[in-house]
Amino acid sequence: MTTTPPRHELDEDAPVFSIAVAAELAAMHPQTLRQYDRLGLVVPERTSGRVRRYSLADIAKLREIGELSEAGVGLEGIVRVIELRQEVRMLRRRMRELEHELAEERLNRQRVFAAGHGEIIALAPGTRVRARNEIVLWDPRRARLEHDEDLGPDAE
Repeated sequence: MTTTPPRHELDEDAPVFSIAVAAELAAMHPQTLRQYDRLGLVVPERTSGRVRRYSLADIAKLREIGELSEAGVGLEGIVRVIELRQEVRMLRRRMRELEHELAEERLNRQRVFAAGHGEIIALAPGTRVRARNEIVLWDPRRARLEHDEDLGPDAE
Protein backbone atom coordinates (compact mmCIF):
# COMPACT_ATOMS: atom_id res chain seq x y z
CA MET A 1 0.00 0.00 0.00
CA THR A 2 1.55 3.26 -1.13
CA THR A 3 0.52 6.60 0.18
CA THR A 4 0.93 9.79 -1.69
CA PRO A 5 2.24 12.74 0.26
CA PRO A 6 -0.29 15.52 0.85
CA ARG A 7 -0.28 18.29 -1.70
CA HIS A 8 0.29 21.71 -0.28
CA GLU A 9 -1.30 24.63 -2.03
CA LEU A 10 1.05 27.58 -2.27
CA ASP A 11 -0.38 31.03 -1.76
CA GLU A 12 0.33 33.06 -4.89
CA ASP A 13 1.36 36.06 -2.81
CA ALA A 14 3.50 34.19 -0.26
CA PRO A 15 7.11 35.44 -0.46
CA VAL A 16 9.06 32.17 -0.42
CA PHE A 17 11.61 32.20 -3.26
CA SER A 18 15.15 33.51 -2.94
CA ILE A 19 16.49 35.77 -5.67
CA ALA A 20 18.48 32.89 -7.20
CA VAL A 21 15.42 30.62 -7.43
CA ALA A 22 13.17 33.43 -8.67
CA ALA A 23 15.72 34.37 -11.33
CA GLU A 24 15.89 30.76 -12.50
CA LEU A 25 12.09 30.40 -12.58
CA ALA A 26 11.78 33.67 -14.52
CA ALA A 27 14.69 32.76 -16.84
CA MET A 28 16.58 35.92 -15.89
CA HIS A 29 19.86 36.83 -14.26
CA PRO A 30 19.65 37.73 -10.55
CA GLN A 31 21.19 41.11 -11.34
CA THR A 32 18.21 41.83 -13.62
CA LEU A 33 15.85 41.16 -10.70
CA ARG A 34 17.85 43.58 -8.53
CA GLN A 35 17.59 46.20 -11.28
CA TYR A 36 13.80 45.70 -11.57
CA ASP A 37 13.57 46.05 -7.79
CA ARG A 38 15.47 49.38 -7.91
CA LEU A 39 13.20 50.59 -10.73
CA GLY A 40 10.08 49.54 -8.84
CA LEU A 41 8.92 47.11 -11.55
CA VAL A 42 8.90 44.08 -9.24
CA VAL A 43 9.47 44.86 -5.59
CA PRO A 44 9.81 41.66 -3.56
CA GLU A 45 9.10 41.30 0.14
CA ARG A 46 12.09 41.50 2.46
CA THR A 47 12.92 39.31 5.43
CA SER A 48 14.01 40.83 8.74
CA GLY A 49 17.58 40.47 7.46
CA ARG A 50 16.66 42.50 4.32
CA VAL A 51 16.91 39.42 2.06
CA ARG A 52 14.63 39.56 -0.98
CA ARG A 53 11.83 36.96 -1.13
CA TYR A 54 9.74 36.56 -4.28
CA SER A 55 6.23 35.16 -4.59
CA LEU A 56 4.62 33.25 -7.45
CA ALA A 57 2.84 36.49 -8.40
CA ASP A 58 6.23 38.24 -8.57
CA ILE A 59 7.62 35.49 -10.79
CA ALA A 60 4.60 35.72 -13.10
CA LYS A 61 5.19 39.47 -13.33
CA LEU A 62 8.90 38.90 -14.08
CA ARG A 63 7.98 36.49 -16.87
CA GLU A 64 5.56 39.06 -18.26
CA ILE A 65 8.30 41.69 -18.21
CA GLY A 66 10.66 39.27 -19.94
CA GLU A 67 8.15 38.61 -22.71
CA LEU A 68 7.57 42.32 -23.25
CA SER A 69 11.30 42.98 -23.26
CA GLU A 70 11.88 40.22 -25.83
CA ALA A 71 9.16 41.80 -27.97
CA GLY A 72 11.20 45.00 -28.04
CA VAL A 73 9.23 47.05 -25.52
CA GLY A 74 11.39 49.49 -23.53
CA LEU A 75 11.30 49.81 -19.75
CA GLU A 76 9.00 52.86 -19.83
CA GLY A 77 6.63 50.97 -22.10
CA ILE A 78 6.78 47.92 -19.84
CA VAL A 79 5.92 50.07 -16.83
CA ARG A 80 2.94 51.54 -18.69
CA VAL A 81 1.72 48.13 -19.91
CA ILE A 82 1.90 46.74 -16.37
CA GLU A 83 0.02 49.77 -14.99
CA LEU A 84 -2.69 49.40 -17.62
CA ARG A 85 -3.04 45.66 -17.04
CA GLN A 86 -3.38 46.28 -13.30
CA GLU A 87 -6.02 48.92 -13.99
CA VAL A 88 -7.91 46.49 -16.24
CA ARG A 89 -7.84 43.86 -13.46
CA MET A 90 -9.19 46.38 -10.94
CA LEU A 91 -11.91 47.55 -13.33
CA ARG A 92 -12.96 43.98 -14.07
CA ARG A 93 -13.15 43.25 -10.35
CA ARG A 94 -15.28 46.37 -9.81
CA MET A 95 -17.48 45.43 -12.78
CA ARG A 96 -18.12 42.00 -11.23
CA GLU A 97 -19.03 43.68 -7.93
CA LEU A 98 -21.46 46.03 -9.69
CA GLU A 99 -22.99 43.18 -11.70
CA HIS A 100 -23.56 41.29 -8.45
CA GLU A 101 -25.15 44.36 -6.82
CA LEU A 102 -27.36 44.86 -9.89
CA ALA A 103 -28.51 41.24 -9.81
CA GLU A 104 -29.42 41.59 -6.13
CA GLU A 105 -31.28 44.84 -6.81
CA ARG A 106 -33.22 43.21 -9.63
CA LEU A 107 -34.23 40.38 -7.30
CA ASN A 108 -35.40 42.90 -4.73
CA ARG A 109 -37.49 44.74 -7.31
CA GLN A 110 -39.26 41.70 -8.74
CA ARG A 111 -42.21 42.24 -6.44
CA VAL A 112 -43.66 45.67 -5.95
CA PHE A 113 -46.19 46.38 -3.24
CA ALA A 114 -48.62 49.22 -2.81
CA ALA A 115 -50.27 50.16 0.44
CA GLY A 116 -53.69 51.67 0.15
CA HIS A 117 -56.31 52.41 2.81
CA GLY A 118 -55.51 49.65 5.26
CA GLU A 119 -54.52 46.96 2.77
CA ILE A 120 -51.37 45.87 0.96
CA ILE A 121 -51.65 44.61 -2.58
CA ALA A 122 -49.09 43.13 -4.95
CA LEU A 123 -48.67 44.93 -8.25
CA ALA A 124 -47.07 43.83 -11.47
CA PRO A 125 -43.74 45.51 -12.21
CA GLY A 126 -44.29 48.80 -14.01
CA THR A 127 -47.82 49.29 -12.65
CA ARG A 128 -48.40 52.64 -11.00
CA VAL A 129 -50.75 53.36 -8.17
CA ARG A 130 -53.20 56.15 -8.86
CA ALA A 131 -52.90 58.95 -6.37
CA ARG A 132 -56.10 59.99 -4.66
CA ASN A 133 -56.95 63.63 -4.43
CA GLU A 134 -58.85 63.41 -1.17
CA ILE A 135 -58.61 65.64 1.83
CA VAL A 136 -58.88 63.69 5.03
CA LEU A 137 -59.62 65.28 8.36
CA TRP A 138 -57.92 63.38 11.10
CA ASP A 139 -59.82 63.14 14.34
CA PRO A 140 -57.75 61.62 17.16
CA ARG A 141 -60.90 60.60 19.12
CA ARG A 142 -62.27 58.72 16.11
CA ALA A 143 -58.89 57.09 15.46
CA ARG A 144 -58.79 55.91 19.09
CA LEU A 145 -62.34 54.46 18.82
CA GLU A 146 -61.47 52.60 15.60
CA HIS A 147 -58.28 51.31 17.19
CA ASP A 148 -60.18 50.02 20.24
CA GLU A 149 -62.79 48.34 18.00
CA ASP A 150 -60.02 46.60 16.05
CA LEU A 151 -58.59 45.16 19.28
CA GLY A 152 -61.89 43.66 20.35
CA PRO A 153 -63.95 43.68 23.57
CA ASP A 154 -61.19 42.17 25.77
CA ALA A 155 -58.73 45.00 25.13
CA GLU A 156 -58.30 47.86 27.55
